[in-house]
Amino acid sequence: MNQDNPLLDDDALPAFSRIRPGHVAPAVAEILADDDAAIASLTAPGAPRDFAHVMLAQERLGQRLARAWAPVSHLHAVADSPALREAYGPAEEKLTEHAIAQGQNRDLYAAVQAVADAPGFAALPRPERALVEHALRDFRLSGVSLEEPARSRFREIGVELSKLSTEFSNAVLDATDAWHQHVTDERDLAGIPESGRAVLRQYAKDQGLDGYLVTLKQPSVQAVLTYADNRGLRERVYWAYQTRASDQGPHAGKYDNSARIERIMTLRHEAARLLGFANAAEESLATKMAGTPTEVMEFLHDLAARAKPVAQRELATLRTFAQQELQLDNLEPWDVGYASEKLRQQNYALDEEQLKPYFPLPAVIDGLWAIVRKLYGITLAARDGVDVWHPDVRYYDVRDAEGRVFAGAYVDLYARGGKRGGAWMDVCRARFDDGEHKQLPVAFLTCNFAPPTEGRPALLTHDDVLTLFHEFGHGLHHLLTGIALPSIGGIDGVEWDAVELPSQFMENFGWNREALDLFARHWQSGEKLPDELFQRMLAARHFHAGLFLVRQLEFALFDFTLHLGYDPAEGARALAVLEDVRKQVAVLHPPAWQRFPHAFSHIFAGGYAAGYYSYLWAELLSADAFGAFEDAAKAAGSVIDPATGARFRREVLAMGASRPALESFIAFRGRKPEPEALLRSHGLLD
Repeated sequence: MNQDNPLLDDDALPAFSRIRPGHVAPAVAEILADDDAAIASLTAPGAPRDFAHVMLAQERLGQRLARAWAPVSHLHAVADSPALREAYGPAEEKLTEHAIAQGQNRDLYAAVQAVADAPGFAALPRPERALVEHALRDFRLSGVSLEEPARSRFREIGVELSKLSTEFSNAVLDATDAWHQHVTDERDLAGIPESGRAVLRQYAKDQGLDGYLVTLKQPSVQAVLTYADNRGLRERVYWAYQTRASDQGPHAGKYDNSARIERIMTLRHEAARLLGFANAAEESLATKMAGTPTEVMEFLHDLAARAKPVAQRELATLRTFAQQELQLDNLEPWDVGYASEKLRQQNYALDEEQLKPYFPLPAVIDGLWAIVRKLYGITLAARDGVDVWHPDVRYYDVRDAEGRVFAGAYVDLYARGGKRGGAWMDVCRARFDDGEHKQLPVAFLTCNFAPPTEGRPALLTHDDVLTLFHEFGHGLHHLLTGIALPSIGGIDGVEWDAVELPSQFMENFGWNREALDLFARHWQSGEKLPDELFQRMLAARHFHAGLFLVRQLEFALFDFTLHLGYDPAEGARALAVLEDVRKQVAVLHPPAWQRFPHAFSHIFAGGYAAGYYSYLWAELLSADAFGAFEDAAKAAGSVIDPATGARFRREVLAMGASRPALESFIAFRGRKPEPEALLRSHGLLD
C-alpha cells in the first residue's frame, strides 16, 4: 500500500478524505509509465499470445488505472474546486492521449488478433470471445490502421476533444453557480409552496443571507417555473437558465461555449472522416444497436409524425386555458410549466404538493430496496464508517440471498454548490475476477434533490421518485453483472442505445400501486397514498405526453442532424440546425435569445454525441420488457414477480456486453421488441 498517495492504494474503496489535488498528476504519471512498460513486455517477441497473457493482462492494467481515476473523476463532478479542476484537466488530457496511443499500438493489435486467430478461439467462453471482438473493433475506431500523418492527427484530435469536453462542462457549472437573486419580500414568491420556499430559504442561509435565494440549481428552477405567480421572476429565471454558458443572458460571453461547440463539431467530423466514415453520426453507430443513420432518422420521424398532432392539440388547449383562466394572452415559454401545472390541477385535481408528503426520501429509499429485494433476492444495508466526500453521502453493501456481500453503492442525493446538475450513475469499481483476487462492483449513484429542511425530511416530487428509480436501474445493471471481465461487464461495452433499458425499465415501478404501497406513506401520519389520489396520478400520467415527446424528439433530432449533416465549409451552424429541427417537430418556439445547445452537456460533454436518440430507442425496449412483468401480474397476481425478475436479471442485467443487446432482449422476452410498446407507454396508442 502506498502511504503517500491514496490514488495508488489497492484498497477495496477509495480513501476520499485523503485525496488531494496534488495527488492526481503523480498518480497518473506513475500508472501510465507502468502501463507502457507492461504493454512493451506483453508485445515483446516471444511473449505468449493467449487470452490470459494478452487480454487478462490488459484488463488488469485497465483496472489499476480505473481505481485511481474513478474517484478523481467523481470528485470533479460532485465536489469541484479550482485546485481540483487545475489538476483534473491536464491529467485527463494525458489519459486520453495514452488511450489513443494504446489504441493505435499495432504490436498490441497484432497480439489481440493472434488470440482471435488461434485454433482454440471458437471454443473459448462467449464472454472471452466478446472481449476480444470488442477490443479489435475498438482498435479500428482508435485509428490503428491509419498511416502518418493521419495517425498523429487522430491522436491530437482526441486529446483536444477531451480538453474541450471538460471546458464545456466547467463552463455550464460555473454559469449555473454564478447567477442568483436574493429575495427578501416573501410576496415575490407567491404561489411557490412551502416546501419550495424552504429550499430557497436554505440556499440563502447557506450563503449567510436572510430571506430567500433563487438560484439555477434544479430544485430552485423547478419551483419557480412551476409555481411562481410572479411572471417577471419566472421570466428572469428562464432567461438566466436558458442562456447559461452562452453569448446571451446575465453573464453574456463570460462562460460562452459557442466557440467550443464549433470546434468540437469540426474535430468530431475530421476524426470520423479519418476513420473512413462519412460523418460523426455514422461513426457513432459503430457501437450501437441501430445499423444506419437512415434507420435512426426514420425511427425519430415516425415518432414525430405520431406525437406532433397530439402536442399541437395539447398546446392549443393550454393556450385557451391560459387566456381564459390566467389572463395570459400570450403564452411564453416561461409560462408553460406554470400554466400546465394549473391546468393539470383543474383537470385532475392533482398538485405535486399533494404528492410530496407521501414521498419522504428515507421511505422511498427503503421502498426501492424492498422492490429489488423481491425482484432479485438482494438486500442493501447501510454501512457506517466508510470514507465519503460529503457528510450527506451514504454507502450500502449489496448482499445476496445468503447474506454475502457481492457489491456496493455510494448514494449522494442532494443538490449543493460545486456539484454538477442532473442525475447519473457511474462506476467506482468494476467486477473483476483476477485469479484469487476478486474485485467487487461498486457504483456511484448521484442525484440533485432538494435537501431536508428544518423540521422535515427531504420530500420528493413524483418525478424525483422516477429519477431515483431510473438511476438505480443503471446501478443494478452494473452491480448485478455476471461478467467478471470489466470491459464487457455491467454497463461497459453495451450498445449505447440499449444502455438505458434497465434504467427506464425501473421507472415503471414508480407508477405501480403494488410497488408504491411499499413506500408511499405520509411523512407525518404514516398514511398510505390514498387510492383516490393514486387514481388521479394515473389519470394524469399521460398529461401533455405529446408535448413531452416532441421536446425529446427536438433534442434527439438536433443532436443527430447536427452530426449527420455537418459540412466543414459551413461549420456547425448549431442554432440554424436547431431552428430547422424545431420547424419540423416543435409546437412552441422559444425566443431568439434562447441558447439551449450551449448547456447541452449530454452531447458536448457526455457520451451521447449522435446518440441522444438512445433515450427513446431504449424506452421502446424498456416498455416492452416491462410488459413481461405485467403479464406475470395477470397470471400470478404480482407485478413484482420473482420468477420474471430472475429471468430479467439472468438474461439482461447479468449479461453485460458479452452478447448483443438485441440477443439479450430476445432471450428475455422470447421475441424481438415491438415498436407499439413505446407509443402505448405514452398513451398514444389504444
